[in-house]
Amino acid sequence: MLAYKILRPDEYQALRQDGRSAGAPVDIADGFIHLSTAEQVSGTLAKHFAGEPGLVLLAIQTDGLDPLRWEPSRGDALFPHLYRELRLTDILWSREIALNDQGHDPGELT
Repeated sequence: MLAYKILRPDEYQALRQDGRSAGAPVDIADGFIHLSTAEQVSGTLAKHFAGEPGLVLLAIQTDGLDPLRWEPSRGDALFPHLYRELRLTDILWSREIALNDQGHDPGELT
């Protein structure tokens, strides 16, 4: 299964440069990397990133990703939370998230 991480441009650049990341400020504060399923990405974008340009979507294979926990969050839905730094080697692909008049368009998530 794929999970997704949304990063701001500077956060993505730091990940690429360092090969690892403790995540965004909210991840650091909470002690884990917040991830979303394909069904949760649009809600995450709307709630936490409304109107922000230049966002990058990262796809991460959850099989074998450890320690990964599924925990209740927004609306009691289970969200994947990674309890270690995100590594560049965890990323299957990345792409910029389009921003238009209707908001963010993450594109097809497969």
